[in-house]
Amino acid sequence: MERKEWFAEWFDSKYYHILYNNRNYQEAEAFLSKLIDFLKPNLSDKIIDLACGKGRHSIYLNKLGYDVTGIDLSVNSIKEASLFANEKLKFEMADLRNLPYNNAFEFGLNLFTSFGYFESDEVNIEVFSQFNKILKPNGIILVDFLNATKIYAQTNCVEAKEIEGIQFQINKKIENNRVIKTIEFSDNGNKNFYSESVQLLELSDFEKLVEQTSFKLLHVFGNYNLEPYNQELSDRLIILAQKIA
Repeated sequence: MERKEWFAEWFDSKYYHILYNNRNYQEAEAFLSKLIDFLKPNLSDKIIDLACGKGRHSIYLNKLGYDVTGIDLSVNSIKEASLFANEKLKFEMADLRNLPYNNAFEFGLNLFTSFGYFESDEVNIEVFSQFNKILKPNGIILVDFLNATKIYAQTNCVEAKEIEGIQFQINKKIENNRVIKTIEFSDNGNKNFYSESVQLLELSDFEKLVEQTSFKLLHVFGNYNLEPYNQELSDRLIILAQKIA
């Protein structure tokens, strides 16, 4: 049987959520609050959370009063997120490469490095084209990505973490313009192996994607405080672009 793509397999695993259970929710909510203050969407605007996971960002935005749709490829994540659904908050399974909407949203958010998983630039173009398709004229897309320059400066590393009685062995390396992380562990006598593989895309790569898919670049931020991007120093590369009507 053909193995699933790494992100479809790993993100649908309970172990993914165990390994990353220490993610900073307060930082995420503070970022979203700053973003809302910056974008100033109307409460009547529709927002889509692209690769929403278990929906923590969608849920928070909905609590602020917004109409939010969260989509993700993970069956288990959407099942759990859907427990929080209401009239202005819904969750659906969908693939970024084939989104089932047309001219439906004023704002699209692709948060916390949920891009660059694919194997070719052509697929990246297709994903950005899908972002364009689902937005209304003059709609806004935000892509929150890692800063590849800073990642390149880091050396390969090996890390061990014990979480909930599970000893995770994590190896990270840079290879073929990708940051590749392997995760190995045993649980209940069973050995497990997962991987993560993300393209190291630079600002120039995103500028090309924006131009090729009928967006115009509005802003480039370097962190969750929405400060200007600095290639050498910034923790993040956050792209804000507008659909050309």
